[in-house]
Amino acid sequence: MNLRVKSVEASIADSHDEERSLKRSLGTWDLALMGIAVAVGAGIFSVGAQAAANFAGPSVILSFVLAAVTCGLAIMCYAEFASTVPVAGSAYTFTYATMGELLAWIIGWDLILEMFTAAAVLAKYWGVYLGEALLAFGLPFPATFQIGGLEVSWPAFLIVAVFTALLVAGTKLTARVGAVFTIIKVLIVVFVIVVGFFFVQAANYTPFIPEAVPTEGGATDAWTQSLFSWLTGAAPAQYGIFGMLSAAALVFFAFIGFDVVATSAEEVREPQKRLPRGIFLGLGIVTLLYVLVSIVMTGMVSYRELAEEETPSLATAFRLVGQDWASAVISLGALAGLTTVIMILLLGLSRIVFALSRDGLLPRWLSKTTERTKTPARIQIIGGTVVAFVAAFTDVGLLEEMINIGTLSAFVLVSVGVVILRRTRPDLPRGFRVPWLPVLPILSAVLCLWLMFNLTTLTWVRFLAWLAIGVVIYLLYGRRRSRLGHEQGVSEVELPTPQGAEPPA
Repeated sequence: MNLRVKSVEASIADSHDEERSLKRSLGTWDLALMGIAVAVGAGIFSVGAQAAANFAGPSVILSFVLAAVTCGLAIMCYAEFASTVPVAGSAYTFTYATMGELLAWIIGWDLILEMFTAAAVLAKYWGVYLGEALLAFGLPFPATFQIGGLEVSWPAFLIVAVFTALLVAGTKLTARVGAVFTIIKVLIVVFVIVVGFFFVQAANYTPFIPEAVPTEGGATDAWTQSLFSWLTGAAPAQYGIFGMLSAAALVFFAFIGFDVVATSAEEVREPQKRLPRGIFLGLGIVTLLYVLVSIVMTGMVSYRELAEEETPSLATAFRLVGQDWASAVISLGALAGLTTVIMILLLGLSRIVFALSRDGLLPRWLSKTTERTKTPARIQIIGGTVVAFVAAFTDVGLLEEMINIGTLSAFVLVSVGVVILRRTRPDLPRGFRVPWLPVLPILSAVLCLWLMFNLTTLTWVRFLAWLAIGVVIYLLYGRRRSRLGHEQGVSEVELPTPQGAEPPA
């Protein structure tokens, strides 16, 4: 197969370009806190309750475990890649080194969608949670105002602007600010878990996997049913085994962000050691918190009671056991949670665009870094401005599932890519190796594909449309401007072969 493949050595050499290099200032705990910061958001207080109420019942606990295992398998692949190719770009850079420029561009374009959409959606929610938190303390707060019939969320604009300025000032400063908010929200989550355990009743865990029942609308609603149901003709159902699996696809949203940690590889000290440790430490803490929250929530009240609520959440569970005070604490936790998620997503978005720009697939002038802080200030300011305006002036809630499908598709390619790179470049030093290769990476790819097939058909249509736009941009601009293509002097090269092997005839 003829593809432009960028060597690992070329990627590492690019990271030493004085005008386009990042400062290595992050350690193991910075990475772990970054993973916790981006994964533990407002979703820890809501997504589990919604999954339990509408899909899985108490078996949502297993849904979180399945989602965590899927994420963990993919993160092992990220850890091997990041310790082998410690440069910015995450899945984009890894794909470029294994499967070629076109797929790398597609996954980079995909990651832009994931991080841009997530940052805008969560910035909008930040304004809502700010209003709820202040209202819980008796302080009415208008989170929006009208301009000529247009509803504007000024808190969404404000939070993006503040963190854009912090990120321009330096990654280490941003990490310290993020660490403070992360510690606050983890303490709030632990407090809620401890208090909630006093209200747990064993009877609420029965039946653990409720009997499956048909969903409203049945199989006739082609756009809102899962792609798997649409392809197989199976009637969509709540609860049961398939409900638990559908819930896993939903709660997987709670684990997105660990791929964002990998985008900071070029800013980590001793990346071969610190990257794997930081990523796994963060994932372990996040998984423990989510499982404990789901155990407490489903033990406090029956999933049937949660299903009767329009928007069930952890605060709903406390209200149903007569503990209304908890809503104020949970609102503060949700606000602190969203704050750090937005910050890390803006960081990840800029690093993906930085990597694409440095390779010439986007305009090269974007990738210049500042002399003092070594941050891609141009990208950060432009990206932050666009996210701020989209979050403040538009309704971005319709694209929430796009975040999941973007992350999962990146996980699939990274899982396949680690097998390819182990075969083609066994000589490379690796700070971490995925065990039982190729079994675990293939299992990771299969599980991620399964979760993707449990997302709605409408999400798939939007996703494919976005990818089609990306392919057009690549063919019209990126393919001709690619630095790799110009340096090779030809449009295509052969994929690398294993050390000592003869190239194909």
